[in-house]
Amino acid sequence: MLIIPAIDLIEGRCVRLREGRLSSEEVYSKEPVAVAELWELKGAKRLHIVDLDGAFEGRPQNLEVVKRIAKSIKIPIQFGGGVRNLKTIEEVLDCGVEYVILGTIAISRPEFVKRAVKKFGKRIMVSIDASNLTVRVRGWEKKTRKTAPILAKEMERLGVENIIFTDIKRDGTLRGPNISQIKKMLKVVNTPLIVSGGISSLEDIKKLKPLEKKGLFGVIVGKALYTGRIDLEKAITLAGN
Repeated sequence: MLIIPAIDLIEGRCVRLREGRLSSEEVYSKEPVAVAELWELKGAKRLHIVDLDGAFEGRPQNLEVVKRIAKSIKIPIQFGGGVRNLKTIEEVLDCGVEYVILGTIAISRPEFVKRAVKKFGKRIMVSIDASNLTVRVRGWEKKTRKTAPILAKEMERLGVENIIFTDIKRDGTLRGPNISQIKKMLKVVNTPLIVSGGISSLEDIKKLKPLEKKGLFGVIVGKALYTGRIDLEKAITLAGN
């Protein structure tokens, strides 16, 4: 089970939000490259980067920062935030990113996801962000009628081989992950699942570890790392990677 540190970008700064609200922005570093290097140094095998400006604007806004991060580290980067056409996917990959995350467009244009998977294969990931298992899009501002498990199955049928599930109500809250919702997702998906939202302690990692046998591939950790509640090296050891 991978422990994947998160770097959320707003105007080139490394920030964290609570439940996706811009009004809750906390700046943890103005040097995201240094943060990425630190997580690699501490043993991370993958980095999760979200361009929050891009998520709200509909097009990545921090690719120059991402390019600098990619040049400074050797571990793979998974990147999302405003990626909504094939040209943008190519631009992101050209920055040195290994995996491109599609979010909003998975709901609005599933046929595009199918084309993207056909062209880029396993390098395409889909992020399913939900509140009470109801999917939200456009920077989590817009509620949809689709549930996370149903969308996950639809994405699998389109050929998506990597899915991220984020519990919006837990994201940035340090309340612990919603194990019951994660189990519901694992029951319906056959592809490797990465989860995010609420991870607050090593105890949370212990609770999630048994789910690895059911298809849990990775855990994204953000605020708990930045506040010092989780030591990355200990978390990686506990997760077995």
